Amino acid sequence: MINYEVDPDILMPYLPPGTELDFWQGKALVSMVGFLFHQTKVINVSWPLHTNFEEVNLRFYVRYFDGTEWKRGAVFVSEIVPKPMIALIANNLYKEHYRALPMRHTITPTDANHTQYLYEWKLNGRWNKLGATINNTRKPIQSGSAEEFIFDHYWGYNKLSDSETMEYQVEHISWNTGDATDYIFDADVTSLYGPAFEPWLKREPVSVFFADGSDIAVRMGEKIVLNQECLSQDL
Repeated sequence: MINYEVDPDILMPYLPPGTELDFWQGKALVSMVGFLFHQTKVINVSWPLHTNFEEVNLRFYVRYFDGTEWKRGAVFVSEIVPKPMIALIANNLYKEHYRALPMRHTITPTDANHTQYLYEWKLNGRWNKLGATINNTRKPIQSGSAEEFIFDHYWGYNKLSDSETMEYQVEHISWNTGDATDYIFDADVTSLYGPAFEPWLKREPVSVFFADGSDIAVRMGEKIVLNQECLSQDL
């Protein structure tokens, strides 16, 4: 996971109604994330040849007040997976922004204490890359850390229209993390995410780290509809 500071204005077209940006020490962050799905089930059903696969996504962080409590969540600008059926199902269930591209990954021990993780996806005839060399020693997430901010978002939000938002809950245990000693992000940012992201994703990141992951459950989504009074207050 590679985390970059960006101009908050470039995120506003993607901001779901009713949510607001969640800042880390005054910074609006986006994350380039690569990971593996294992033994995936959709509505408790395993789809043959679609249970183990890669994903690379670009996300940012928001919060939403439901009238009782603040919920902290992620918004996905883009999600890349290797199979069209995965993208089709995810886009229909959660109204997300999945696309299918050829993908591959490698996990390579570099010495006794470090492992290199590399995710690649092919766009316009070119292999794009996201990866890092990670210390094999794991540690719990520390209170107040950048890792806690990134991973303490247990909701997903997606803009459906100017007055409607999709909300869904993501459940998992707290993850252990590993420090990165090196990283690579080499991609056609403009083709993938638009020119507004290009200068920001070419800068030095704010942080780079790895998480072990775990079993997760993504609950079915619900639609949030803002009334005219809420929209007027936002304006």
